[in-house]
Amino acid sequence: QVQLVESGGGLVRPGGSLRLSCAASGFTFSSYTMTWYRQAPGKERELVAAITSAGGRTNYADSVKGRFTISRDNAKKRVYLQMNSLKSEDTAVYYCNADLPILTGWAGYWGQGTQVTVSS
Repeated sequence: QVQLVESGGGLVRPGGSLRLSCAASGFTFSSYTMTWYRQAPGKERELVAAITSAGGRTNYADSVKGRFTISRDNAKKRVYLQMNSLKSEDTAVYYCNADLPILTGWAGYWGQGTQVTVSS
């Protein structure tokens, strides 16, 4: 079955860096776009960054452009989110997502999330 397992979250001071990782299994990882989302307390889940199957195209939320970098290693079936110059407003649970085909269309698959807290 499809599994997405995030890791790498934690507590970091403003201006610091973290690298999140998402390990994927149960599907042909190299064939699909992968996306990072986040959800802060009391807010809706929002797209942070996405990367196409071969890694040739990326997309970022305006709020993280120039600070975050998404990448992937198809051989290792992992997608990464390098987060630099972190701000308090980056505090959220970060989720890895894959939209995959099913018999009736497409389904979104999610990991359990990893908490990122930016605080002094």
